[in-house]
Amino acid sequence: MSVNARSAAVTPRGILARKGGEPLVCLTAYTTPMARLVDRHCDIVLVGDSVGMVLHGLPDTLGVTLDMMILHGKAVRRGLERSLLVVDMPFGTYEETPEQAFRNASRLMAETGCGAVKIEGGQSMESTIRFLTRRGIPVMAHIGLTPQAVHMLGGYRVQGRGDDAAHILRDAEAVAQAGAFSVVLEKVPAALADRITAAITIPTIGIGASVNCDGQILVIDDMLGMFQDFQPKFVKRFARIGEIAKSAIADYAAAVRARQFPNETHVFTDAPAVEQGEP
Repeated sequence: MSVNARSAAVTPRGILARKGGEPLVCLTAYTTPMARLVDRHCDIVLVGDSVGMVLHGLPDTLGVTLDMMILHGKAVRRGLERSLLVVDMPFGTYEETPEQAFRNASRLMAETGCGAVKIEGGQSMESTIRFLTRRGIPVMAHIGLTPQAVHMLGGYRVQGRGDDAAHILRDAEAVAQAGAFSVVLEKVPAALADRITAAITIPTIGIGASVNCDGQILVIDDMLGMFQDFQPKFVKRFARIGEIAKSAIADYAAAVRARQFPNETHVFTDAPAVEQGEP
């Protein structure tokens, strides 16, 4: 499908209908400028709670608040015209009861204008997902490595190896039966991801899963090479923006110290504004 053909706004129902079709393109975004860049190419734009680590320097996602997600959700909403905006429910805002989840999810949707929310967890969240979807809140599920449970999982480890595979499969079946319109499979073995993709009726969106998932998602800063400290196995750097930025900042600093910037083309004179290209 060409970019021009993807002109209508994407909806959760439309994502569900893409099961087994053209792969879904998904990326995170946290700001209006980035949202404008990805909107033309993506089916889903996720405001992930990874924003806490990527933009706020937190050690994990557990310190992310609902207010933070609303702030960034609003910013991304301003930059989108057609992609489906999905916003993460942060840790502690949905686990207690389905009613708690509904209060916070409804606020998130009302204040950001997002089209769906994402929550982590499989069988343990089945009743919550069913409660939300029956009350008009579309839910994207997230199983496998769930970063909000990183301490319980023993770190950022692959999930679903050996005997644990059956548990992850049951998680996938549970969220599908509960009414989720899609499910993120994070850091699970490829064979298990293939098995899940074939077994459930909703699209699977892989991140460190399988080439055969119904879609793929990456953190935008990882994909653009904004970080040089580490590169997860499941990330391909499609650009090296971090290296370009380092070089540009070094050049700027050198130019300022050498008084090569600004020069006469960057400063203003007493001439009329129109002669200087001012509005």
